[in-house]
Amino acid sequence: MHCSHTCCSDHSSHSFSSQEVKLRHSLTLRGEMAQKGVQLDRETFSCSICLDLLKDPVTIPCGHSYCKDCIKHHWDGELIHSCPQCRQSFTPRPVLLKNTMLAALVEELKKTGLQAAPADLCYAGAEDVACDVCTGRKLRACKSCLVCLVSYCEQHLQLHYDVAQLKKHKLVEPSKMLQENICPRHDEVMKIFCRTDQQSICYLCSVDEHKGHDTVSAAAERTERQRELEGSRLNIQQRIQDGEKEVKLLQQEVEAVNGSADKAVEDSEKTFTELIRLMEKRSSDVKQQLRSQQEREVSRVRELQEKLEQEISELKRRDAELKLLSHIEDHNQFLLSYPSLPALSEATHSSSINIRPLSYFEDVTAALSALRDKLQDALREEWTNVSSTEVDVLLSAAEPTTRAGFLQYSQEVTLDPNTANTHLLLSEGSRKATYMQQPQSYSSHPDRFTYYHQVLSRESLSGRCYWEVEWRGRRVYVAVAYKNISRAGNESGFGFNDKSWSLDCYQNSYLFRYNSINTPVSGPPSSRVGVYLDHRAGILSFYSVSETMTLLHRVQTTFTQPLHAGVRLFYYGATAEFCKLK
Repeated sequence: MHCSHTCCSDHSSHSFSSQEVKLRHSLTLRGEMAQKGVQLDRETFSCSICLDLLKDPVTIPCGHSYCKDCIKHHWDGELIHSCPQCRQSFTPRPVLLKNTMLAALVEELKKTGLQAAPADLCYAGAEDVACDVCTGRKLRACKSCLVCLVSYCEQHLQLHYDVAQLKKHKLVEPSKMLQENICPRHDEVMKIFCRTDQQSICYLCSVDEHKGHDTVSAAAERTERQRELEGSRLNIQQRIQDGEKEVKLLQQEVEAVNGSADKAVEDSEKTFTELIRLMEKRSSDVKQQLRSQQEREVSRVRELQEKLEQEISELKRRDAELKLLSHIEDHNQFLLSYPSLPALSEATHSSSINIRPLSYFEDVTAALSALRDKLQDALREEWTNVSSTEVDVLLSAAEPTTRAGFLQYSQEVTLDPNTANTHLLLSEGSRKATYMQQPQSYSSHPDRFTYYHQVLSRESLSGRCYWEVEWRGRRVYVAVAYKNISRAGNESGFGFNDKSWSLDCYQNSYLFRYNSINTPVSGPPSSRVGVYLDHRAGILSFYSVSETMTLLHRVQTTFTQPLHAGVRLFYYGATAEFCKLK
């Protein structure tokens, strides 16, 4: 095992690694090189693993030096331990000892300031664009030339600033994609854009396989598309601003809801506390009243009881006197004593005692029970009103942005034959309507449309829902309407009243109609129209559905009733089918 420490090295004290020799030589020549304006190469003092100055350097048996942590982590998990530069392998794994001499040299370099590489000597990493002119280890490119199709570091770029012909070249930020500007067939720079085939081509392509095509210079096409891009950005920025305003409004709404709910909770607690206190007060009053009545009745009864007990004592005493008188044998003595007996006091009559029934206080209990029942009924009725009162906070979730997002609200829609005009044939489980020349044998029904060839869905639509209509023909209406829309006359047509909203679909255009007001709609033609409804939020949106979804028209209003989906057909043979989405 080779030890890098000089005191325990198996070599002589004058044997150093190649890197140590380089460093010592660099230090020796420092003064002379500084005078000549020469910068020492940072690579000489760098670890080949981390590409930075050596930190805590160690030298492995083959003589190469690395940062201790770098070589340690490089060998961790490896079965065979080898040098990253010369690939020499070692068994067993070498013990890493600090190379004190190399560490001292690196520290000396740091003190002298030679460790800092010039700004232009920034080597290209894996993620950087390398200078195509540099030989050996390449520097990082600072510009790419669209004429030369070459990337340059600052040093090699200087000619483009000094030479008049090169000053005309187009310099851009460094790019790895320069070779994509070369025609793979003719090896020429592609400066032309073929609008017919929507691809970049070279001059030879324009006179060969792209001859007769609509071609312009790449710069002209870029200018036009740049204008479109700016328009798109302005639209996006406007939508961002609108969205941020809506987010702010929704945040204010959240704060208002929270504040209102907190106040309602506080007020309800206060109300119930007052009710509880009132009930406690009434309970205390009833209790006090009952106890007071109890005390009065008991006092009255006690008074009567004492009076009766006194009468009984008096009567017992008189009975004893009369008994003694009755035992006198001397007639004259008996007659002499008899008239002297005092008369009896008037007896207390039982009616004056007025003994009340034991259920005396049950009247109060019954009255309280009746009051309790009334309170329960009142609370039950009022609670139903409170609990059924929905706080109408319009915090609807955002409208989906992808078809997959819409499909989570998909609604199966079937057509109601009782509303179908007699020239409409319903099929596919009442999901498809076809305009027939001959009238169908429908029974008479008050819901049937008699003037226009249209039909409504069986299902009433509320909440959030989405459906799609596949249509064929020259003209079809896709609509929603209230149930109470008129069934006869010109005002019964979808979009010709304030009870329906309609998208008039032509083969190459659209027209939105509400309350007889027409609004032209632009968008890609499609035989399938998607309809999104957020009834509570008052949002109704129509989409052109193909490989992507394009918003055609959105309505923001307030719906006062549930809605029904509907279609209206023009011309014989036209069809409209509500698609199965699940």
